[in-house]
Amino acid sequence: MAIPTPTTAFDEIISFLASAPSAESILRYQPPATLQARASDLLQRNQQDALNSDEVAELDEILRMNRFMSRLKAQTKQQLAQS
Repeated sequence: MAIPTPTTAFDEIISFLASAPSAESILRYQPPATLQARASDLLQRNQQDALNSDEVAELDEILRMNRFMSRLKAQTKQQLAQS
């Protein structure tokens, strides 16, 4: 069974974590350029109140996943410092 290519921020994070990344890989993680560009576009258009409801939901997901990864990186750094 083939695993689908990640298409959302959530899918991207799940795919990354499913690869069993090392602590160093977690700390270096950056979303793909296409996802970064999409987030920038949505943020800019959001400032202009130009998003439809699907785009608002997409932006919310991207922001949630960004917060999740920030917390994961902070926790990973803390654990590495204690080792």
